[in-house]
Amino acid sequence: MTTSARYELLHHEMDVDAGRYLTGTPMADLTAETFEQTIATASGTPSAGERAGHSQVSLWRDWRQTGPRRPVPLTLGTGSAASAFTADDTDADLDGLPLAGVHRTPPPGLADGLSMYELDGRRSPEQLALVLPTSLCSGQIALRLAEQAAAGDWTRGRTTRAVALPHTEGCGVTSGAAENTYARMMTSYLAHPNVALAVLLEHGCEKTHNDYFRSRLVEEGLDPGRFGWASIQRDGGIEAATQRVRAWFEQATAAMASPRRAPSGLGDLTVALEARGPLDAGTARALAEVGGWVVGQGGSVLLASTGALPAHPSFREHAFGATDPLPCTLAHGQRPAGPGWHVMRMPGTDWTEAGSGLGAGGAQVLLVHVAGGSVTGQHLLPVVQVSADLQTQARFGADLDGTVAGAYDEQAHQLGRILVDVASGRHTPRALANGNVGFQVTRGLLGTSM
Repeated sequence: MTTSARYELLHHEMDVDAGRYLTGTPMADLTAETFEQTIATASGTPSAGERAGHSQVSLWRDWRQTGPRRPVPLTLGTGSAASAFTADDTDADLDGLPLAGVHRTPPPGLADGLSMYELDGRRSPEQLALVLPTSLCSGQIALRLAEQAAAGDWTRGRTTRAVALPHTEGCGVTSGAAENTYARMMTSYLAHPNVALAVLLEHGCEKTHNDYFRSRLVEEGLDPGRFGWASIQRDGGIEAATQRVRAWFEQATAAMASPRRAPSGLGDLTVALEARGPLDAGTARALAEVGGWVVGQGGSVLLASTGALPAHPSFREHAFGATDPLPCTLAHGQRPAGPGWHVMRMPGTDWTEAGSGLGAGGAQVLLVHVAGGSVTGQHLLPVVQVSADLQTQARFGADLDGTVAGAYDEQAHQLGRILVDVASGRHTPRALANGNVGFQVTRGLLGTSM
């Protein structure tokens, strides 16, 4: 550490107070001391980081364009280069208004037994305690805090799970489009209907620190006072930040009632629908039928623009009454302005990025048909995997949450019952139960690492 004051604040995680050079300690003495400490560490004496139990690995991602693109002038100034970018290039916000899709009435009795938690006038399958890292540097510590919060019941039984969303952004995130996409996703997760309590955790030296997100929350009409705030550096290290997070959760839950489920309907849900692998016309129509039930009861359905469903003519015809291409209503990770059918813009086809974006959009359950393999789940969003493909059922049955068969209306009824069971807490998705989960923030078409 190059300043003694900061070293004193973080001495549990630092090995050398190099700031003593500024107050008269000769460089030769500091060099000799550091060299001896290096030899001791190489000989088995744990370093401060090892004693703190904190480590992380980050892999470089080599981003490729999906096809030829016209040249775009780039400048470091504030000229007119931005005018060369399209809305898709910059992932600009859209109006968030729903498409004019088909509304359907669910079969009698389908939603019998559907019950969800009620919080602040909204219904949700879960009431989560979220530890949100503001950058890569605090991601692994946030994950550790969520595990400790769950094991130690820091929320006094007022939440159903504690989760964290570790990611690779925030410390060296570029400006412009990629930064806006990232910040939009993070603030959207703070406002997610499944999140009852949330703490933001900064490391202390990142670009997107706590004050950055306080400003973003105010800009988006969210009250920063609803959330907890902790800083690894400013609070005095990992253990001090841990105590701050624990104290905030305990204080925030002091006046909260224990979560209880209440009778609910499909219209209380926001569901994301996806398909990976080959998809026949009957199953595509069944997924459209389920979406129509949710929308018809006043709920929302989110689709990924690069997913198989918007590309499938049978799905489009049954969900929207025509096979015309579907426009996007939401930018990546944007929350809808109103309930109904929505298509979220995806800069690519990566599964983890798609699921992470749909979750930020407020999806409470992601129902995905898989064929030829299974997919990962998500930390916060229950990912429900079903298949009508016999080979997939035989090979990947242990990863599936259900199978469907028969005519399209029979498949739709089976899908609907699975959805009701997950939303009611009677079934935990296999990927979530197994810990096979992931989360990734897209950098979009123009994102780069700095």
